[in-house]
Amino acid sequence: MDSVTEPSHQDLTQSATGPEPVTAPWSGDVAPGLQSVLTGAVDAARAAIEEHSGEGTVGEYLGAEFEDPTSATHRFLAELPGYRGWQWAVVVAACPGAEHATISEVVLVPGPTALLAPKWVPWEERIRPGDLSPGDLLAPPPDDPRLVPGYMATGDPMVDEVATEVGLGRRRVLSLWGRRDAAQRWHDGDHGPGASMARATRRVCRDCGFYVPLGGELGLMFGVCANEFASDGHVVDAEFGCGAHSDTPAPAGTGSPLHDPYDDGVLDVTDEGARAAGEAAVQPANEAPEQPAGEAVEQPAGEAQEDPAGNAVQQPSEEAAEQPADAVEQPGDDVVEQPGDEAPNQPAQPAGEAGEAAADDAREAPAGDVGEAAADGAGQKPD
Repeated sequence: MDSVTEPSHQDLTQSATGPEPVTAPWSGDVAPGLQSVLTGAVDAARAAIEEHSGEGTVGEYLGAEFEDPTSATHRFLAELPGYRGWQWAVVVAACPGAEHATISEVVLVPGPTALLAPKWVPWEERIRPGDLSPGDLLAPPPDDPRLVPGYMATGDPMVDEVATEVGLGRRRVLSLWGRRDAAQRWHDGDHGPGASMARATRRVCRDCGFYVPLGGELGLMFGVCANEFASDGHVVDAEFGCGAHSDTPAPAGTGSPLHDPYDDGVLDVTDEGARAAGEAAVQPANEAPEQPAGEAVEQPAGEAQEDPAGNAVQQPSEEAAEQPADAVEQPGDDVVEQPGDEAPNQPAQPAGEAGEAAADDAREAPAGDVGEAAADGAGQKPD
């Protein structure tokens, strides 16, 4: 089956029924009556596919294209597991004057989005560089152009030594074509002058002290790198280069000039005593330090205190009970009671108890004071 043109995606209809299928252009003339017969065989083509592959394997109708003046190909989307993007192609044919078309063939063809297998590669060409693993055996082809016959040992030590240096004494040696092929491959490889490493520096391996030239004519262009921090053990081009050249000067200064070093292992040591002294110095001068609760002076709730003017002032018992343990003496005439830890808030003494306290004070007074108090009492007359 010879196809004149390949249908594009725009030439195919997206209708499942396809009442008006779009056809690819045909260079020849097709009879109008025959054209309608060929393009109208959509149902017959679908039935042929179902008969061939079973029901449920035919998708939407994609369109038709003319193969010649008497045949056309109808395409359907394939609904087969594992054949995503494939299409059913049904070729129908009809002779001039025929009332219906006949089925010529039913084939499954890949579409534009079909998943296809890679291109077939002969067995001898399937091994690629880097595929050789430890223990694998790879024999060269019998007619390998890279190798030419060598010469056997003669038995003369001097001759054999010279023959070994020039490559003799082996059954096969590298041919001229093999040397040129290897030189071109090394020159174009990752250790050639075109590599990104070589383009990033101005120094080349030819002037490097770690460059060991090869023997023979290959030594004119190639050598082996002996720098363990560079391309150690690799064949490098004489025009190759890297930043580990033997003439690379040492950087001036230490560290990076753009960033300050930061040592995350250093610990910040803070003196708690100095810190407390600094906080105490910040306190205002008008604030008196707090007295510990245990050192507070205990004052009885009913004891009268004398102010500077000589008047006895007695603090209310309610105010004394409401003062906290760490109360501070306020400036002025008022005296604040500071109860201690061992003497919690006590209720105020009644008036009778206050009189008894005054009598006790009188007993503790000196003898003269007691006599004066008795005389004053005798001089008073009862009402």
